[in-house]
Amino acid sequence: MIDILKNLLNQMAFMNPEFSYKNLIMIAVALLLLFLAIKFEFEPLLLVPISFGMLLVNIYPDIMISIEDSANGVGGLLYYFYLLDEWAIMPSLIFLGVGAMTDFGPLIANPKSFLLGAAAQFGIFVAYLGALFAGAMGWADFNDKAAAAISIIGGADGPTSIFLAGKLGQTKYMGPIAVAAYSYMSLVPIIQPPIMKRLTTKKERQIKMEQLRPVSKLEKILFPVIVTIVVCIILPTTAPLVGMLMLGNLFRESGVVRQLTDTASNALMYIVVILLGTSVGATTSAKAFLNTDTLFIVALGLVAFMFGTAAGVLFGKLMCLLTHGKVNPLIGSAGVSAVPMAARVSQTVGAKEDPTNFLLMHAMGPNVAGVIGTAVAAGTFMAIFGVM
Repeated sequence: MIDILKNLLNQMAFMNPEFSYKNLIMIAVALLLLFLAIKFEFEPLLLVPISFGMLLVNIYPDIMISIEDSANGVGGLLYYFYLLDEWAIMPSLIFLGVGAMTDFGPLIANPKSFLLGAAAQFGIFVAYLGALFAGAMGWADFNDKAAAAISIIGGADGPTSIFLAGKLGQTKYMGPIAVAAYSYMSLVPIIQPPIMKRLTTKKERQIKMEQLRPVSKLEKILFPVIVTIVVCIILPTTAPLVGMLMLGNLFRESGVVRQLTDTASNALMYIVVILLGTSVGATTSAKAFLNTDTLFIVALGLVAFMFGTAAGVLFGKLMCLLTHGKVNPLIGSAGVSAVPMAARVSQTVGAKEDPTNFLLMHAMGPNVAGVIGTAVAAGTFMAIFGVM
């Protein structure tokens, strides 16, 4: 009986020689994220699986053990989920679901939205240069590929961050990059409004925009086909992301494959979110996460996201000036890739100044453009480094 009790005691997580106060810190962080997701509903579909994966791996590290490191040649459960992230399968399926859920009509009706989406990608280049500088100064162990992988956080695009990190062979940074990107996506309602208000006047925030023109079904069907052809011919490396995004949208707009649309936007999307979220969260073991490089990634991501938001708003102010007050600068902040959270924030901030002001559909144009822009930025980096 004593031997049995000793064996049971030795199996406890606290008895693992690698268990330390750092694991307790990460467990506390996981519980905090769970609290934010459940109590305040900060993107619970993302934060709940991510934080629970974080909790699991810091209690039982072997749940993420690789086949090579396993004594019996069998990897941990979440390790197999994580392989799908590394192979770019999960991010591509996420884009398929996003395309099936999203109406591209506002972007088609107002093509100038592409400019706002492009302006908000400025944060990507801020993060890229910041990571290069940190590596050059010896503050962090970042090379040019690592800097490129980190930079996508500036677009607040979790799937693209994971996709690019895997393609550039920066899997050791994939966990911190993905957690930072998804965390900032979740915290859009907290991070963006102060920047938006600081950079705009009350009069600008009260601008009411003209109703968007109706978009025909033919336009909606042709749009994903044309975008796929144009973008993938120029940057073939974007095909997994842009192709899946546009395929999902074609499902939606064609009207002839409702079963596929429903599957892609509901069942498949949520299954992928569960697998991707828990596996990404499980990369945040104390050993891998609590180090200087990770702190730089989190800090660079926050700064880049703030710069991206600011750039979108400032470009919105420029468009407001050029159109003699016909563009509300608040929709520029939606140019980051957090769909549809950033568009909702534009609506919320505008409605606080004037409850009768409806900016949501106008903000969806830059928001969708931001998704495409971030994918193009990732493809550009892949082309620069010769990665297919």
